[in-house]
Amino acid sequence: MWLLERMLSRIVKRGQLHVRYADGQTRVYGKAESGWPEIHIAFTDKGAPNFIARNPRLGAAEAWMDGRLTIEGDDIRGLIDLLRANAPWEKGGDQLQATFWRNALHNGIARFDRINWARRSKRNVAHHYDLNGRLYDLFLDIDRQYSCAYYTDPANALEQAQADKKAHIAAKLNLRPGLKVLDIGCGWGGMALYLNRIADVDVLGITLSEEQLAVARRRAEEAGVGDRVRFELIDYRALTGKFDRIVSVGMFEHVGPPHYDQFFRQCRALLADDGAMLIHTIGRMGKPGTTDAFTARYIFPGGYIPALSEIVSASERARLILSDMETLRLHYAYTLDQWYDRTVAARQEIEALYDARFYRMWLFYLAGAAAAFRRGGMCNYQLQYIRRRDALPITRDYMSVAEAALRDTPLSSRSPKRTPDA
Repeated sequence: MWLLERMLSRIVKRGQLHVRYADGQTRVYGKAESGWPEIHIAFTDKGAPNFIARNPRLGAAEAWMDGRLTIEGDDIRGLIDLLRANAPWEKGGDQLQATFWRNALHNGIARFDRINWARRSKRNVAHHYDLNGRLYDLFLDIDRQYSCAYYTDPANALEQAQADKKAHIAAKLNLRPGLKVLDIGCGWGGMALYLNRIADVDVLGITLSEEQLAVARRRAEEAGVGDRVRFELIDYRALTGKFDRIVSVGMFEHVGPPHYDQFFRQCRALLADDGAMLIHTIGRMGKPGTTDAFTARYIFPGGYIPALSEIVSASERARLILSDMETLRLHYAYTLDQWYDRTVAARQEIEALYDARFYRMWLFYLAGAAAAFRRGGMCNYQLQYIRRRDALPITRDYMSVAEAALRDTPLSSRSPKRTPDA
């Protein structure tokens, strides 16, 4: 118990954390302050506090998932945000570190997990994206955009923000009718279908998820564009051909640093000489790091969030020109907040699909991710690449003109109708 007491006394200075231990003792950490939350938690067994203190991120998640840690109102988001707000990245960072030896062991395992050869990549993708499709229907938007939305106004609804994200990306691609577009990591097909619908382009979407492939193909057929928007189950490393545009949204996190050079060399080989590519990825605002133990074990095995320096250095070696770069700082926090609220609203259905432990795991994942974007070192990067320096207009004006035109289109005509999984 003393390990956790020492850690909480060091971290919680503003706001209050009330803790009831299993032996009946109570402690209050921090100081009540206007605008800061007051969180109440309890431990149901005596071993839980030190279990958490030895490996805070993973330990807290598993203790909460298993009922060893309870939170008033089941407010895991409030607890995580209180701890993160007391140690924001801008002021020196993360105090929720595991003990030295546990941290060293995790870092060694994490570096091995980044090696995503083809067979392993498919297995890792299936772990997360081949979950029951109904789960994603319950917390995502109608188009199943499972990546950071774009908020022209933080108050916008999720559907609006995801439609605006697609418009934001499409504008950067500088599309025109008849172009051939490659979508690497196409998800359930929403981006590919959108680009075809608004720009009259032909799209090939590739994925390693069999569940996503089936949904994407069905959506293309239902939309009557199966001949122009095709989807294949194939690794990007095995693809051949030439494309005028390449887009990849939320896939680069699964490539892994050992494969960055290979990824960019392959993209350069696939991209037409006068083509353009847009990568939308989660990124680190600081130096390279490792994937936290909870995420690696339960959510994205093999996943890794890159630092900007890792991305750019690999693309430089492939002789790709970074023609535009944008940092989205808070957009994913807003997105995750809405996913979290929708998950809470769908608790009974999610527990019926899986169980109460899975529901708590999913909430912890969403709450932790939101805090990482709001208080931690996470952000989103959009990086535009070209092979030839004159492949795009020399100013960014074309982006704003195209994006404004797309936003002027009524949302109903930009968004698909939801159809249930087969």
